[in-house]
Amino acid sequence: MYLPSIMMHFMSCLSRPATLISTLVALTFARPTLAEELPITPNLPPSEFQNRSDYVPSYNFDAPPQGLFRSITLAKGFEEEMAFRRSHEIVPVEPTEVFAPDAPAVFVVFGLHQHYQAFQVSGLCFPEVVAGLDPKSPLGQDTMYVALEDESGYVKLPAPPGGWKPGKYKIEIHVGYEINDISLVGTMRFTVTQKG
Repeated sequence: MYLPSIMMHFMSCLSRPATLISTLVALTFARPTLAEELPITPNLPPSEFQNRSDYVPSYNFDAPPQGLFRSITLAKGFEEEMAFRRSHEIVPVEPTEVFAPDAPAVFVVFGLHQHYQAFQVSGLCFPEVVAGLDPKSPLGQDTMYVALEDESGYVKLPAPPGGWKPGKYKIEIHVGYEINDISLVGTMRFTVTQKG
């Protein structure tokens, strides 16, 4: 019973003393059934109830970044368009993950969620599986300063001297004023194929 209906019943019983007494006895011995009682487990170790790994999904730094980025894509170029609230929005031109060896540059174009501080986004390009190139030696780097009012941006990774060799490449995306292990937020990948 809901509380208002109990009160209505109680008020109607005031004129009949026997009904009033039986209602009071019933309410006194009735167990409340509004919520199920939770089991009490004493002396649990903190790992059982605090920072449980089954509640928090793991973050994959070897995949495209999430969280701060509303969208992120590789493209052959970009355009600047007038966006909502008359801001400038950078949009990808010819989004792709496959580039030709003579591509002048690879662009990483991104949209951002609202942020309350300026920061830098950097892209660091490495050959992942490319014949004759060391996968630990970066081929190029670019950084964009993101102001407080910016909602999108890009980094441009120009082709190395002699053009792109066929193979697989990765671009580490870093956020912060320094590039280090802590600033890594994700990885983008692309392939360079011979002209067919």
